[in-house]
Amino acid sequence: MNGIIIVDKPKEFTSNDVVCKVKKILNEKVGHTGTLDPNATGVLPLLIGKGTLLSKYLINHNKKYEAVIKLGIRTDTADVEGKIIKEKDVNRDLLTKENIIKVFNNMVGEQEQVPPMYSAIKVNGKKLYEYARCGKNVDIKPRKINIYNLELKNINIEEREITYIVNCSKGTYIRTLCENIAEKLETIGYMKELRRLQVGDFKIEDAVSVKDIENGKLNIISIEDFFKENKNIVLNEKDITLFLNGVRLTKINPDGLYKIYNESKTFIGIGIIKNNLLKREIVL
Repeated sequence: MNGIIIVDKPKEFTSNDVVCKVKKILNEKVGHTGTLDPNATGVLPLLIGKGTLLSKYLINHNKKYEAVIKLGIRTDTADVEGKIIKEKDVNRDLLTKENIIKVFNNMVGEQEQVPPMYSAIKVNGKKLYEYARCGKNVDIKPRKINIYNLELKNINIEEREITYIVNCSKGTYIRTLCENIAEKLETIGYMKELRRLQVGDFKIEDAVSVKDIENGKLNIISIEDFFKENKNIVLNEKDITLFLNGVRLTKINPDGLYKIYNESKTFIGIGIIKNNLLKREIVL
């Protein structure tokens, strides 16, 4: 079994919990391409078998989230898991649809974002959350991100909560975004809930639960399907043997990745051409 399964990660499971669970169910090598916080839910692409070789093609995807901001409270982790460190009044007059949309529109575009202290980014070989747990301050450099769109979904005045959908670049911290939105609304806030709706082309509508996988419902995206937009190369029996043995073959084709088939139209794997030489990249 080789390919990708899109899992709807449940709350309070770590990404590694899901990997271990699915690995046990399928008895296959399993990996993932990026973690979700334990209290976050949603799209978690799992790489199965030789699908783990696809990881390097899945590192720069844009993402889509649905998030809930709790206004008037700040936590040390910027999410619901943290300790409350500050409270502040919320001006309800600013929580109008028109004003929030105005704030959202002003926050769209390329910008610099300072990652939260409770994150896995490494500074001098040590993760930021390790410094945070020791009470040490670290100079965190801002990173370039892009907010492509912010869409208001709901305002709950009584609970002082805002639900929104964001399309953003890789590396965007939604916890920090929630804090920034609260600041623009002249208060403070934290990320109460987070659901990942999309990673690249992987959508929540195509996701399955861990229970589904236990029941044999996999919806696996094969390696062949993953590269469906790439062109084909058909090799004869002799060249297939050479290709599988790692020999580079002369092919006058543009540089890039190609799906490789034998003369019986059986999918063999993925090859890469560079300077008119074809070599194996992924073989089944």
